[in-house]
Amino acid sequence: MASPNSYKLSCSIPGHEMDVRGLAVAFFPDGAFTSVSRDRTGRVWVPNSSPDRGFTEMHCMTGHENFVSCVCIIAPSDTYPRGLIATGGNDHNICVFTLDQPQPLFTLKGHKNTVCALSSGKFGTLLSGSWDTTAKVWLNEKCMMTLQGHTAAVWAVVILPEQGLMLSGSADKTIKLWKAGRCEKTFTGHEDCVRGLAVVSDLEFLSCSNDATIRRWLVTGECVQVYYSHTNYIYSLAVFPNGQDFVSTGEDRTLRIWKQGDCQQTIRLPAQSVWCCCILPNGDIAVGASDGLIRVFTEVEDRMANPQDLQAFEDELSKTTIDPKTGDLGDIKMEDLPGREHLEEPGNRDGQTRLIKEGQNVEAYQWSVADSRWMKIGDVVGGSNQQTSKKVNYEGKEYDFVFTIDINEGGPSMKLPYNVTDDPWLTAHNFLQKNELSPMFLDQVANFIIENTKGHTLGAAAPSAADPFTGTGRYIPGSGTPTGAPVGVADPFTVSVSFSMASLYNNFAFSPAKLKELNGGAPGEYRLSEEVLESLEKLLVSVCNPCTTEQPTTEQISLLWKTSHWPEDIVFPVLDILRLAVRHPQVNDSLCGGDADDGVALCNHLLSLMKPQGRPANQMLALRTLCNCFSGWRGRALLLAQREAVLSHAADLCSVCNKNIHIALATLVLNYAGSLHGQPDLEAKAQCLSVASAALESVQDKEAVFRLLVALGTTVASDQTAQDLAKSLGVMSQIAKYTSVTDPAKVGECCQLVLKELQ
Repeated sequence: MASPNSYKLSCSIPGHEMDVRGLAVAFFPDGAFTSVSRDRTGRVWVPNSSPDRGFTEMHCMTGHENFVSCVCIIAPSDTYPRGLIATGGNDHNICVFTLDQPQPLFTLKGHKNTVCALSSGKFGTLLSGSWDTTAKVWLNEKCMMTLQGHTAAVWAVVILPEQGLMLSGSADKTIKLWKAGRCEKTFTGHEDCVRGLAVVSDLEFLSCSNDATIRRWLVTGECVQVYYSHTNYIYSLAVFPNGQDFVSTGEDRTLRIWKQGDCQQTIRLPAQSVWCCCILPNGDIAVGASDGLIRVFTEVEDRMANPQDLQAFEDELSKTTIDPKTGDLGDIKMEDLPGREHLEEPGNRDGQTRLIKEGQNVEAYQWSVADSRWMKIGDVVGGSNQQTSKKVNYEGKEYDFVFTIDINEGGPSMKLPYNVTDDPWLTAHNFLQKNELSPMFLDQVANFIIENTKGHTLGAAAPSAADPFTGTGRYIPGSGTPTGAPVGVADPFTVSVSFSMASLYNNFAFSPAKLKELNGGAPGEYRLSEEVLESLEKLLVSVCNPCTTEQPTTEQISLLWKTSHWPEDIVFPVLDILRLAVRHPQVNDSLCGGDADDGVALCNHLLSLMKPQGRPANQMLALRTLCNCFSGWRGRALLLAQREAVLSHAADLCSVCNKNIHIALATLVLNYAGSLHGQPDLEAKAQCLSVASAALESVQDKEAVFRLLVALGTTVASDQTAQDLAKSLGVMSQIAKYTSVTDPAKVGECCQLVLKELQ
């Protein structure tokens, strides 16, 4: 009789032809779940009423051109009352399916490499992670934002219950918390790739890693617990409805069930890689593995498999071979191993492994607390410390080495057999052809073979394998330069309250006399002649005095540009002239794009003055100059082209405690929102929404708040996609506090208008 707290096999579900890489519980029908596989398909499984209490394939989805690596379910909506199924693949695409047809309803393109993680949130928001080192936020078939900051592949993503908060885990060993498209916090602690994330509550989440640990974190940054039990890479996590207990799977061939902080049960499977798991609505656990099978485990006796099937599962497990070079069993010295009498002693914890010597063979056993006995889990081949001529068996043949290679979406199931007498280049070529991999990997695979067989002679034991993203001598895909950009939303609010930059900042903050004073103390190579000072003063008059007939000359504009490169401690009066001058059509044309390189140079120079550690006066004047560039069509075109860099640098100034900087920042965001009205650039509009939301977290000045609210309203008005994204970012709860502001009244009134648009 099984212990009431122990899980046993309920059923095995065949159907997939290759590794099962992802599982997700479906909203419809009741009790159903979805699986995806390296066989390029996704399948929906529903409970059947047969005596074996198994599952029947209800729907098969195709559309990917290569391996499918992840899946998630998008919640039902008025348009799709049964929800949608999203799958990510090695073809760089995300396919979105209904239950009505096998082909995708639509395909999301934008990632530059394998899509290996998906998570869905409110209002149909979808978050994806990729080998291209980015995560992307999708809504209504469009990429709204690209989250950049990781330096290697993003293996895991999840959307937290609090609107606007998202997590990403990466091969760079870090986890990042994102709010409104910006990285708010980076979690460090794992010593290897982060492979999985799972939500515990609004305030907590779990992560798992190739370092064989699971960590529990607070969203505030603290790691509150580390769980040890796995002996190899951990790939997947799923949390029980109670929010405390969870399950995990990994490369050590196990499903582990954690209750009250401890590993209560270890279930070993007859497959090397247990890639994924999910908890079904009835509390059963489904797992997918490298042998192409889905297995369901239950703690309810009525749903357990019959005794014959349970025995067949145990027999299959006992016949598996365990390669100690996976690291699961540690170093093995055959001469030190005990005999079968060692199994007469009971184990002291569930899942405990014991090795015995049986003749010339080594057998592995695992202690089952539920059954109070040792269960054979396989035969060990090729001990890691044995200096013998014994080779490794693979597919009925003997090899000196059988490497585990993870080029396509982390697949240790992709075995590369090799003998030291083989040609490494021919072996690499055959491996790529067999696994339908791109020839572009030929050099990497061949060099990997060469590096990992140096100094070995025929019959020597193979070196231990490592995961491709972290292990020594492994090929590391997806760790190149990040690609892509933050992504978008749309439409205007109320033109009557938008700002005309031609009317802003007419006061000259620093007098010409201040310029002369600073010039007197400038280093020799920067000191200006009286003639140059006079020329700059004339330029100031020509751009600020509406009654003058004089126009700025090319020489004056050139002198202004040159002088704007004064040392940062004295340049502010020149910047004050510059921010006024760029409103003039002739200066705007010349500095912002008479020559394409000139415009980029102006932009880069101003951004260099906006570093968070820079001088506040320079930061403010650089922002004001960018605002005034919008007064001319060339300046507007320049800033729209440089939008990603400009808004990113501007957002970095949110944390600077300076009222004037915040007002200038809010005005810049508002100008972008107005300029993007009527344009189809959703990516740009999403960045505006993200920066405005981020600024509202720290800005206190009511004038700055007002302009940010107008920018938000301009972005979301009459545009459902923009409104849905704003809601998913938590904008409504973020700005609700301003509805009661009466001093000035325009803040409260504007806030109410924005909320009305979002309802």
